[in-house]
Amino acid sequence: MRRRSVLITVAALAVAGIATPMAISAGQSVSAPEPVAAPAPQEAWDGRLTGQGLYVAPGGAAADQVRAWEAAGRTRDAALIRRIADRPMATWFTDEATGYAARARQLVTDAARTRTLPVLTLYHIPNRDCSGHSAGGAASAVAYRQWVNALAAAIRGYRAVVVLEPDAVAQTVRGCLAGAAAAERFALLTHAVTVLRANPGTLVYLDAGNPTWIRKPAQMSAALRRAGIQRASGFALNVANFETTADNIRYGTALSRQLRGTHFVIDTSRNGNGPARVGAGDHHWCNPPGRKLGEAPTTRTGHALVDAYLWVKRPGESDGACSPGAPPAGQWWPEYALALAS
Repeated sequence: MRRRSVLITVAALAVAGIATPMAISAGQSVSAPEPVAAPAPQEAWDGRLTGQGLYVAPGGAAADQVRAWEAAGRTRDAALIRRIADRPMATWFTDEATGYAARARQLVTDAARTRTLPVLTLYHIPNRDCSGHSAGGAASAVAYRQWVNALAAAIRGYRAVVVLEPDAVAQTVRGCLAGAAAAERFALLTHAVTVLRANPGTLVYLDAGNPTWIRKPAQMSAALRRAGIQRASGFALNVANFETTADNIRYGTALSRQLRGTHFVIDTSRNGNGPARVGAGDHHWCNPPGRKLGEAPTTRTGHALVDAYLWVKRPGESDGACSPGAPPAGQWWPEYALALAS
C-alpha cells in the first residue's frame, strides 16, 4: 500500500553572521562555525532520548494563524490552533536554497539555550517521492552528499534529533528504484547516517515507513541494513501517516526483533482517529478528512523500545494538491488544521 509523502519546500531563512558551507565535496572534511556557549553541553548527555525535553520553535504558520484569528475575534478557533502552535514539531530541510545550513545552525543554538532537543527532518534524497506530490530532491548523488555534509557541519557541537529521508527506504522496497539506482540510494542513506552520527550530539532515526506499507518486517529490516541502520540511533515510523500508535508499536516491536533490539520513534501528529480506510486513489493518505491530532510529542512513552512520540509532519500543512481546494504539499492549510485540532 502506497503511503503519502509530505512537505515539498520549506523556505530557507538567512541568518546574519553565520557562514553557510555551500561547496563541500563528497568525503571532504568540513568545519562549522564556532558554537556559542550552550547551556546543555552534549558531553553531559548519555545519548538517550527518554526524559529529554523537545524544542518548541517560536513563530511559524500555526502561531501566525493564532494571532490572525485572535485579532479577527475568532477566539475559539484560535484556541484550537494553539493546540498545534504550542507543541514541539520537526523542522524540515528539503532543498538547497541559500541559507539552509545557517537555518540549521540557528535552530540548534536556539534549542540549546532552552536546554531542549530540536527535531530536524532531512528530505532531499535524489528522485524524492518517485515523482509523487512531493517530487524533487537533490540533482545528483554528489549534490546530496554536499548538502548532508553541510547540515552535519552546521549542527556539530549541539544536540539534535534527525529523522532521515521519509519514504526513501520503503519506496525502494516497493520497486520505485531498482538495480544501480537502488544501490546508490542505499549508499547515500548510509553516507547521511555516518556523517550525521559523527557528531556525538546527533541522534539519527532512519525512516521505515508504516505498518501497512511494507507489511513484512523481515523485508524492511533487510532494506534498513542496506541503508545503514547499524550506525543509526534507530528507525522512524508513521511519518506523515495516520496509523494508530498501538499498530505502530506492534509493527515496530516486530521490526526491532529483526534488528537486534533497535529502538524507534513514532510520528503521532495526525493519528488520533487512526487511518482513513475509504476513498479511491491517494485520498486515504493525502489530506483525508476526519483525522485528528494524536498523542502530544514526548520522550516518555512508557515503552522500552519507543524513544519518543514526535510530531514529524507539521499538522495543518498539506500533503499535496490531491483534492479540490487543497494546496500544494507543505503549504499551510488553516481549514484542515482546524479540523485536525477540533
